[in-house]
Amino acid sequence: MSTSTQPFLPPRQRLDDPLARVVLIEPLIPENTGNISRTCVGTGSELHLVGPLGFEITESRVKRAGLDYWPHLALDYHDRFDLWWSKVEANRQSDRVFFVETSGERSIFDVDFRRGDWLVFGKETSGISTEQLAHRPKEAVICLPMPGPVRSLNLANAVAISVFQLMRQVSLGSSTPR
Repeated sequence: MSTSTQPFLPPRQRLDDPLARVVLIEPLIPENTGNISRTCVGTGSELHLVGPLGFEITESRVKRAGLDYWPHLALDYHDRFDLWWSKVEANRQSDRVFFVETSGERSIFDVDFRRGDWLVFGKETSGISTEQLAHRPKEAVICLPMPGPVRSLNLANAVAISVFQLMRQVSLGSSTPR
């Protein structure tokens, strides 16, 4: 995935102190990715895209959903899940990785988040695979509680809820919210 063919995307970059690190595994819907990028810019979070993607990153729908915020996005690409996971483990960050999945038994509201935590989301149609979930203990697989008769929320909505819950906790824990 070369940024030379994607002129509207920023170069790969990381933030020094991100609120959260949002990971999308094999996203399929370009508008969701665009909306999630805007949430990341607005909250000072990084976005990590794990391939293969279900769309061309150059699609106008991705650009339109992210509006004119693309130059401000801290973005990184990972060709496959195992390559991303290897980087996380190499940086000794795997203990702060939370998989947000409908099968999670622990509510997002019961997690003690910290600044810089990884929030991982699977593809819109099937979520995070069983093999990928096996990388973390059961208590690190969390869910958004939904008492209504729906299987899941839209990916962009789930990311926004999760990031803002993390931000709420981090802000309450500090004397000067960002």
